[in-house]
Amino acid sequence: MDIFYEKLLRPLFFTQSAEAAHNHAVFALRLLGYLPPLKRLMEWRNLKPAHSKPLSLFGLNFPNAVGLAAGFDKNALCWQSAGALGFGHVEIGTITLHAQPGNPKPRVFRYPEQEAAVNRYGFPNDGAEALARRLARCPAKGRRRFPLGINIGKSKITPLEEAHEDYIGSFRLLADYADFMVVNISSPNTPGLRELQGADLLSGLLGALQAENRARATRLQVARVPILLKIAPDISFAQLDTILGIVTESGFDGIVATNTTVERPEGAEAMESTGGLSGRPLLEKALGIVRYIAHASGGKIPIIGSGGICHVKDAGRFMDEGASLVQLYTGMIFRGPFFPAEVARSLAWRQREWV
Repeated sequence: MDIFYEKLLRPLFFTQSAEAAHNHAVFALRLLGYLPPLKRLMEWRNLKPAHSKPLSLFGLNFPNAVGLAAGFDKNALCWQSAGALGFGHVEIGTITLHAQPGNPKPRVFRYPEQEAAVNRYGFPNDGAEALARRLARCPAKGRRRFPLGINIGKSKITPLEEAHEDYIGSFRLLADYADFMVVNISSPNTPGLRELQGADLLSGLLGALQAENRARATRLQVARVPILLKIAPDISFAQLDTILGIVTESGFDGIVATNTTVERPEGAEAMESTGGLSGRPLLEKALGIVRYIAHASGGKIPIIGSGGICHVKDAGRFMDEGASLVQLYTGMIFRGPFFPAEVARSLAWRQREWV
């Protein structure tokens, strides 16, 4: 199937702009949701690979270790069909409190030779209130085939000093529908967003979100929603030490490492200079961050590894460095729609070998 995709389908898709091809992929996955027998057959084949064991993390059960990273399903349009491709969890978004169109087009670019992409989308989405209404029509927590993560970010129009109110507003609207939530402070495409990784702003933001989370749990007599922090790969180890301290102090449940990078590989002068780079050139940076978090925390902070998984063996390297789960997105652009199922099968065989 991968050869069929790479030799026949991918050249066809690459005649389209990157964003148009992405939109067609979302439409196709959404269409699959209207074909229940085919969707169930594909889930039976791909969602729980042979020899795999369900994974438990922050109180949730994952049918396999591979997730769809945020950025693919920005508006919660097709996530319910992702299990048919082999994804054991999905992270939708990034979602902001206020609806916004994102940055001007063109805003995403492919680089096949490097197996890389650069995007400067800028969080285009319908806004938290509209997404809450859409998710209210979907299967509720506890009735899903796999966990749903909701990634939230700051609206472009919101001043940095009011960011915590923006995130809390989105949390209040979306928490009822999330198996876990991810706080995105690391996209390079919203001006000033990465400043939230600084100690003072980050401590206030995470503390405010956890206070809201605990208050909601008490008020509704429900469990607290697991919350993770998504970080950039472009930070020093000293900055990372500070972030890990704040994550631990605030009681956050884990880290997604990492987002896209603003750096460019050597000899990539033809690449767009603005936007976040994903794909194979990001792999070693992301692995380094995961390795450091696992070592510095003594393995006590759960990690979802993300960034540069373009080959099956890349996912195994994340697990070797201390990740509990992995996520991918750009790798599908170059390997095809059944790449996640291939990765899930590979990680399931690794589980068998550990037994």
